[in-house]
Amino acid sequence: MATVNTYLNFNGETEEAFNFYKSVFKGEFMGGIMRFSDVPPDENMPPLAEEDKNRVMHVTLQLPGGNLLMGSDIFSGTGDKFIKGNNVYINVSPDTREETDRIFNALKEGGEVEMEMQDMFWGDYFGSLKDKFGVFWMLSHSNQSAEERSN
Repeated sequence: MATVNTYLNFNGETEEAFNFYKSVFKGEFMGGIMRFSDVPPDENMPPLAEEDKNRVMHVTLQLPGGNLLMGSDIFSGTGDKFIKGNNVYINVSPDTREETDRIFNALKEGGEVEMEMQDMFWGDYFGSLKDKFGVFWMLSHSNQSAEERSN
């Protein structure tokens, strides 16, 4: 069964926000905080601006009841403009790659793809989009079990 979690984007405030949420919900970060400087170089990507290197690429906070709150900072290399209100994604993690593709293809009808589904350096099959109603979605399939991801 797919899991559905909330993904938040910030403009350089992710670490501060997640430390606050950690204190509120008494949860723990899963896998620590990944920074943009941790991303391996890629000839197809523009060089990372110095001011973006310490920004948060990804963090996951375990919430009560098994839910996850995930987040990252936007960075100047994408040309994205941060506007409060466009910083919430629904993250769906189906059990199979096929189901991930099916959901992604259905949601993208009439919408705008931000990133096509593709294998990512961290091991997941990942893509993101805005659907025809303006709702932002991330889809991610991992070959690891939930227990392996939490270690």
